[in-house]
Amino acid sequence: MNTLNRHLLRASWRAWLGSDRIPVGPRWLQLLWTLLFSAGCGLFFAAVGFVTVADDGLHWRTDVGWWHFLGVNLVVAFCIGLAIRALFVGGNVALGYERVQALTGWRRWLYFVGLPMLGVVFGGHAGAWLVGINFGAPAATGDWVSVVTSMSVATFVVMGFVWLFRSAAQRLHAEKRAAQAQLRLLQGQIEPHFLFNTLANIASLMDEDVPKARRMLERFTDYLRASLSGLREETTTLGDELHMAENYLGLMQARMEDRLRYRLYVPDALRSFALPPLLLQPLLENAIHHGLEPKVDGGQIVVQARTDGAFVILEVVDDGLGLQAPRRRPGTGMALDNLRARLHARYGAQASMELADAQPGTRVTLRLPLH
Repeated sequence: MNTLNRHLLRASWRAWLGSDRIPVGPRWLQLLWTLLFSAGCGLFFAAVGFVTVADDGLHWRTDVGWWHFLGVNLVVAFCIGLAIRALFVGGNVALGYERVQALTGWRRWLYFVGLPMLGVVFGGHAGAWLVGINFGAPAATGDWVSVVTSMSVATFVVMGFVWLFRSAAQRLHAEKRAAQAQLRLLQGQIEPHFLFNTLANIASLMDEDVPKARRMLERFTDYLRASLSGLREETTTLGDELHMAENYLGLMQARMEDRLRYRLYVPDALRSFALPPLLLQPLLENAIHHGLEPKVDGGQIVVQARTDGAFVILEVVDDGLGLQAPRRRPGTGMALDNLRARLHARYGAQASMELADAQPGTRVTLRLPLH
């Protein structure tokens, strides 16, 4: 269920403005933006027509005449706006979204100017037909002049609006590409951090317990086979993330045996929730290496998820030594720093990560926007 809020409305508007392939939020919001844009154009056209031809004996200065004139313009403007939107959506489908965004030079100019012009022609005639105006009939009332005025101005005004929106959309796509590049870079830093730590653990066991090292290597191979295909994806689901977490915890359990226990509490309704990959694994790694591994009798990790209004709350709780315990391996905190940076690149200020004492142990809470 979509919960409307300021962030969702802003993201939906940006998606409409950029003609994104996948809309943000409910699809009716995309129709709403089109209708609001069309209504603005209709008011503008009505004002222009009122100023330019209202004194030509057409009685538009009366209340009845004005509302009729405004209604005619709004109907035509709605038809034009819907026609333009339909042409852009159809263009994305026919040519391909990536090909449209890659257009340059005169091809880009022709696409983003030609489609609005076609929308004005088709939508204008459809609107005139809806209000019962025949372009070939004599102008017995002000309707004919109203439509002609609207369509003449619409051709240039809509082209200007679309051209301005195109520039804004280009900036949005540039920001999106930069954020995606940053996310891939940060994700690439996370992967070797995990791989090197795991290989170092296996190497350390080779001198102490070869059979256990072999079992751990087998579990490590299973983990890579299950998760390597998704490591380079920009988005995964909470269900897939939990599957990777189970494989990782199984890998660590092969080394720690009874000293490591874990439980996962996630509602089925949240397993399809989309999120960036590799959010849980660095939290689990920190919980084991800094909280449970130095503890003589080990401990337990609990992973749980729930909704809180328009947010999804993910928690990783361990009953280890806690935040104040001395670190056996004082690292640089790269994993957590990168996780924060990835959340900011994906969600901006909408997402957060908090560390707190669980008494005993540590509680890490991720707060992610539901949409």
